[in-house]
Amino acid sequence: METLIWNNDMLVSGILLAITFAAIFTEGIHGVHRVKCAMIGAATMVVVGQIMGFYDPVGAVESIDWNVILLLGCMMTIVAIMIPTGGFQQLAYWVADFSAGRLFLLLALMGTLVTVLSLLLDNVTTVVIFGPLIILICQAMRITAIPFLLAAALLSDTGGVATLVGDPPNIMIGSEFNISFNEFAQHMFLMVLVAWLVILVFLRYLFRKELEVKPAPLELEDREKLVDPRTWYGSLAILVIMVVGFMAHNALHWEPWFVSALGLAGLAIIGNKLDMEESFARTELALLMFFACLFIIVGGVEHSQFLQYIGQFVIPYAENNLLMATLLLMWVAAILSAAIDNIPFTAAMLPILVSMDAQGINVTPLLWGLAAGVGMGGNGTHLGSTANVFIVSISEKMAKDAGDPSLAITPGLWFRKGLPVMLITLVCCTIIMYLFWGFFESPLREIPLLPPAG
Repeated sequence: METLIWNNDMLVSGILLAITFAAIFTEGIHGVHRVKCAMIGAATMVVVGQIMGFYDPVGAVESIDWNVILLLGCMMTIVAIMIPTGGFQQLAYWVADFSAGRLFLLLALMGTLVTVLSLLLDNVTTVVIFGPLIILICQAMRITAIPFLLAAALLSDTGGVATLVGDPPNIMIGSEFNISFNEFAQHMFLMVLVAWLVILVFLRYLFRKELEVKPAPLELEDREKLVDPRTWYGSLAILVIMVVGFMAHNALHWEPWFVSALGLAGLAIIGNKLDMEESFARTELALLMFFACLFIIVGGVEHSQFLQYIGQFVIPYAENNLLMATLLLMWVAAILSAAIDNIPFTAAMLPILVSMDAQGINVTPLLWGLAAGVGMGGNGTHLGSTANVFIVSISEKMAKDAGDPSLAITPGLWFRKGLPVMLITLVCCTIIMYLFWGFFESPLREIPLLPPAG
């Protein structure tokens, strides 16, 4: 292996990366939105890189992982079409009726619904849908919404770890290493199942007093109606077909984004009265811009060979004890993801793993460790994932509207409830990784690529 020598390109790109990420992580202090920080950082990286000769606008565009951008964009638009139909509200009402006043059963059923949806829709989208619904149902039943909101966030973060499309970091990992939907689910499902069961048991203990209250019945006049059955039931059928498409995308030689694009096109045909301009307007374009800018920033650092330089010091540890390196990466990823958002951390780690893979290191178990760490670690604090931030925000609004500060989920409350959940789920993941190390260590199968056109 050729040893890289430290140079000014690495120094400058590393400084720009550190400044940009520091600005992103401290947006709550300086008040500049993280998308703006990422845009400024990306523009600076391209301009400085071109002046110094290690980066340019063409390289910046090539650094963007369009599979991630298009997949997220299509899934966001599909959800934006489904929300106004009223179908998600009907699911929530059915869960409330089925629980028949048993609050732990309500929490478990609502958590299960959130978890299942997080397997296909990303966890942020899931809590955006169900967070307000949980508040409405809890207010109608005259019970505190805090246990149910926390359960939604914790279980959506956990459920999203299980599939390729359930969490943005998973999409990034799978796209970079060409991991299929089936391979990702096969390796992560057991961890998620065990973690999900442990979280439910923990929540039953942590909120035992709140869950013993007798609720008021949910009256019929409090409920919203299903306003567009054709689009709702059509979208459910489309989602089922998309799951099949995700599972078969390698055999079909389709990228996951194309499966989601076909689903969006089918839904546009079914909902013939849809206002597509309105649906696209509800798509989170700011998040897509954030991803694109992150890819450009990390691409500049990669072009300067700074990440490869770091990788050459990490390689000996992975070569000497791959199991220990995997577990260490999982815990470090979890701790950092609890303190900061997991997306930038994943973006910075992937090029290092790519460099290690190019040097002949089996990085497959490191990929599973990274996915588990950034996913489970998001439960540790209220800043650990975007889903958490949203849940805290709507609880604060609920408390403000009611004039009751006790209804808000504070950082201290999250620390007391969420951190133990994060730690116990990481212990479970560690045990599973250790017991089934041979399975996780097995290199990914070679995926045949389409021959070049012409």
